[in-house]
Amino acid sequence: MMSFEALTLDRRDGIATITLNRPEAFNALNLTLGRELFHATLEVDEDPAVRCVVITGAGKAFCAGGDVKDFADTLPRIGVLVKELTTYLHGAVSRLCRSDKPVVMAVNGVAAGGGLSFALSGDLVIAAESARFTMAYSKIAATPDGSSSYFLPRLVGLRRAMELYFTNRVLSAREALEWGLVTRVVPDAELKAAVDALARELARGPTKAFGGAKRLFHQSTWESLETQMELEAQAIALAGHTADFAAGVTAFAAKKQPTFKGR
Repeated sequence: MMSFEALTLDRRDGIATITLNRPEAFNALNLTLGRELFHATLEVDEDPAVRCVVITGAGKAFCAGGDVKDFADTLPRIGVLVKELTTYLHGAVSRLCRSDKPVVMAVNGVAAGGGLSFALSGDLVIAAESARFTMAYSKIAATPDGSSSYFLPRLVGLRRAMELYFTNRVLSAREALEWGLVTRVVPDAELKAAVDALARELARGPTKAFGGAKRLFHQSTWESLETQMELEAQAIALAGHTADFAAGVTAFAAKKQPTFKGR
């Protein structure tokens, strides 16, 4: 079991909560946090007891993106720094997107730059009323990373993605909801309770089927109709062999509620 200094990892009742924990730096991603985030995602992906992952930030921000102070201090070796940092961030995003476990992003405050990108990669995004969303990259003459060039156009369309990048428009939580960036907005005081309730529900779900569906939805953005339907046929046949599927159909036939074990 790893010990972490820039985040906390809490596992209980089938739910793993990763809390970015550099509140004094608005949870900006430095190499330490990036590396630990990558390792925390590996831990929760591989832990069979974990059936839902929640990611949030400590303090006022969710994540302010890359640590720009580090960038300024490392200009002669900036390429090396950002390639290492993006390797960690991108590894974390890949692991979570390919994982069976549903990932809930609990956006408790500002999500900017790589923090916005990371938030968008979640399966479900619950935002506090006071959360704000902004690309912020072009402010420092940087291009997007952390999956945002993949997810943004798919979520909001090319026009709006371009606008967000070029103008650094700041979206309120409500605007982010209207644009389709987030799943739900809740009052600040209710964020924890709303996320806890959702995570508990998801942690009791058919984990393998959740994972199969996630992968299908992602694949659908580049596959042809016929290929996608073949992938669907393979996935549902695979799902049919799980203990949860047997429990689900048996309970349905008996007009009972199934108990899913994530197997």
